[in-house]
Order: sequence, then structure tokens, then C-alpha cells
Amino acid sequence: MLILTAMLTNSLVTNLCMLFGVEAETASNIGFGAMIIAAFIVYSRMTRHRRK
Repeated sequence: MLILTAMLTNSLVTNLCMLFGVEAETASNIGFGAMIIAAFIVYSRMTRHRRK
């Protein structure tokens, strides 16, 4: 679940950036950052439910 969410976020953000005219390398970097943020959010929600 975590890996799937991270990869889909990376792909979606990269494609949206490319759609708005951002260069490929910059779009890839923005997508990677969004992937890290999404993975952190999903991980924190998963561990929060496990603690309760």
C-alpha cells in the first residue's frame, strides 16, 4: 500500500508538471519530493491506527 501510493503520487505529480510545461528533470524532482511527502503521510496514518 505504501509503495503503491508513493509510486502513483510520483507519476501523477510528474505528469501534471509536464502538462503545465515544466522541464522533464524539474518535473521528476518535484514528483520525487511529492512521493516522499505522500509516503510519510501514509506511513504516519498506518502507524497511528496500529497504536490504538
